[in-house]
Amino acid sequence: MVNEPVTIESLILANHVESVNGLLYISGGGWNNHNRFVAPSAPPPISHLGLAVIIAVPWHETNRMHSITIEIRDEDANVAVANINAQINVGRPPTLRPGTTQYPTIGLPVDIVFPHAGGYEIIARVEGAEEKVRRWPFQVQDVTRLAATA
Repeated sequence: MVNEPVTIESLILANHVESVNGLLYISGGGWNNHNRFVAPSAPPPISHLGLAVIIAVPWHETNRMHSITIEIRDEDANVAVANINAQINVGRPPTLRPGTTQYPTIGLPVDIVFPHAGGYEIIARVEGAEEKVRRWPFQVQDVTRLAATA
């Protein structure tokens, strides 16, 4: 279809993600509960996670710049937790059959300090396709780590 927008086809939360030569390598993917180990009287630790994103780029939207936004919000819808903006431009290889949709991948490593335990949500969108927003809700739970004794 000529009027199809560029969309986020898949969004996966994982322990680690890489995108190499158009392939996603996902380790520990598909979770929605993050246990972070906290020490008493210490600030919240850095959490490492990975985001896997697959984008659908219709034939008529190739060779154009598209803006992608990924937000991590807390349960009160505060965007300030994380906001990632990127640009993509997918070309047309000479051997691509006319009308073919392409599916570029993005693997994002994210190191983040969640301000508190509770509910969070990842929201991914491409400009002009608000009806095709992808969401991934998850929980952050604190697990108390006691100091080691000598």
